[in-house]
Amino acid sequence: MSGSPPQPAAPARRPGFGLKVLIGIGAGLILGLAARALGPGADGAPNAVAQLLALVGSSFVQLLKVLVPPLIFAAIVASIARLRTLNNAARLAGQTLLWFAITALLAVLTGLALGLLLQPGVHAGISAASAAPPKSVGTWLDFTRSLVPANFLGLTASSKLADGSVSTGLEFNVLQIVVMAIAVGFAALRSGEAGERLLDGVGHVLVVLRRLLGWLVQLAPYGSAGLIGNAVVKYGWDTLGSIAQFALAVYLGLAIVLFVIYPLLLRAHGLSPLRYFAKAWPAIELAFVTRSSIAALPVAEAVTTQRLGVPEAYAAFAVPVGATTKMDGCAAIYPAVAAVFIAQFYGITLAPTQYLLIVLVSVLGSAATAGVTGALVMLTLTLTTLGLPLEGAGLLLAIDPILDMGRTAVNVAGQMVIPVIVARREGLLDEAAFHAEATGELALG
Repeated sequence: MSGSPPQPAAPARRPGFGLKVLIGIGAGLILGLAARALGPGADGAPNAVAQLLALVGSSFVQLLKVLVPPLIFAAIVASIARLRTLNNAARLAGQTLLWFAITALLAVLTGLALGLLLQPGVHAGISAASAAPPKSVGTWLDFTRSLVPANFLGLTASSKLADGSVSTGLEFNVLQIVVMAIAVGFAALRSGEAGERLLDGVGHVLVVLRRLLGWLVQLAPYGSAGLIGNAVVKYGWDTLGSIAQFALAVYLGLAIVLFVIYPLLLRAHGLSPLRYFAKAWPAIELAFVTRSSIAALPVAEAVTTQRLGVPEAYAAFAVPVGATTKMDGCAAIYPAVAAVFIAQFYGITLAPTQYLLIVLVSVLGSAATAGVTGALVMLTLTLTTLGLPLEGAGLLLAIDPILDMGRTAVNVAGQMVIPVIVARREGLLDEAAFHAEATGELALG
């Protein structure tokens, strides 16, 4: 029997990272609904499925927290060292910060417009008596103090008394770590040979940390299942009901920034929004489920350099800095909508100067979200600046985790958009890489 010999079957294509995370989200939703349907055990404790989801999700987040402080420090110091290889480093840094401010301005204006148009505070289905001021309050004085490192690692210890026992926990202030890292980086640049050895050593440490974080990020599909499933068990689908108009306004604002403003900016610079989203989606997806820009940092930087065509020397500076200070979701849209909501809820008429203050606080105070409490600090910072009741922030805490998923996704999308735009404007972008098909796995370690 004649004919060509049979060809070997092509190897089965493994699902990409983004698809794996989507599968994890789907599994988490199903398991969360199942756990909620089962209800608590006979002793009132969560059932086994709910406990498993909580354990998996919290363990994933806890492991990320372990790596965050050294990773931020090493990434910022290394990014300053990388800038030495660029002839126009000062111009690139200035352009990056300028575009951070431009997109923050567009985001906060979007939030204000939606707050005035939808009037979420007028239609709230909650009682003012249920509100209590948040324990963590942000003011400009607090923000200024937070710039001064309390110790080299930016660590703070807090103790609380519960059920007759005292527990002490350690937290870190991201902003203080950034300040220390910037100081060390520039000091090393001016310290001759000793500084060069330090920068080389930090670069080697960063390689190891990225490898560790790369391994951890590979567990993201399982962590996503635990985090999403636990959210479903804890909050259910009806949690948004009491302030549905506010949640709608926030998510609509996030969608406008993510799917309208960012694409228009890309298109204005001759770049395809569809190509951007096709390649950036794994990092956006990871940010959504983990609610952490730092957790998405290795994926965001890998996407920016390997798929979007931004030079590594510039991306190594812009993406880590953006992960701690570029917060269009947390620092612009959310506080704008929330401030309008609270003013409407309490029947307070905002003057034009107060709307201007919201814009200024959002554009200039984004770094405040680098603290431990994130968007809550930015919200209370806005409220104290405007003189609005802090109890209003307490009205929104119940659904904050649900809103935080969308906010963080937009944050990370913006942290990748800006380096692409700046690189394109400065003639540094590898346009062939940007417009090419996304193939192969991302190198995260």
